[in-house]
Amino acid sequence: MMLNLLYKELRLAAHPNLFIFTLLGVLVIVPAYPYGMVFLFGCLGPYITFMYGRETNDIYYTCLLPVKKRDTVKAKCLLMVSAQMTQLLISLPFAILRLSVLPKGNPAGIEANVAYYGFGLMIYAIFNLIFLTEFFKTGHKVGKAFIKAIIPAALGVIVMEVIVHFPRFKWLDSLEVDMMLKQLPILIIGIIVYIFAMLLAYRVSSNRFQKVDL
Repeated sequence: MMLNLLYKELRLAAHPNLFIFTLLGVLVIVPAYPYGMVFLFGCLGPYITFMYGRETNDIYYTCLLPVKKRDTVKAKCLLMVSAQMTQLLISLPFAILRLSVLPKGNPAGIEANVAYYGFGLMIYAIFNLIFLTEFFKTGHKVGKAFIKAIIPAALGVIVMEVIVHFPRFKWLDSLEVDMMLKQLPILIIGIIVYIFAMLLAYRVSSNRFQKVDL
């Protein structure tokens, strides 16, 4: 059932821009570029899709199907996770390639290293938790949910990009093997935070959406 709903989300509900923004994981190979923007694009794509869904009455249509309201929420959560994880997977080979193409590093901010992906998962977690729980209060107020979610996510990106310019935190910007091993706990924490945030977002959103009268 959930695979069918996810298929429906990808074929009918997802705005074309979602796929375009997902492909922007390749931006990690652009020289002198703030790579934190990749994560903001990963937040912007789902927002446009939810806005598109509001205009096409996608939530209402899904609720007319023989599925529970909880399944409607779960399908949206899975769509966001699928898009964001695909974006990160797309970025990985380009992050590796840039080591040989751009050996001098990224003067604009953090390198596409282990810490970068850990911070990125935390940024996604913050956005998803706020956006989904706020949106499913009503099932249609997309703009309000986006503004509340994107502000802390953007602040997270700014902190990530700026902090590596302080000497004390230069190890977060390193591509040396020993330094990336030191960064590994950040990635692990990011994975845990992302999983926990999505489970919490699903639970809270489901409970709120149950009370919504469409």
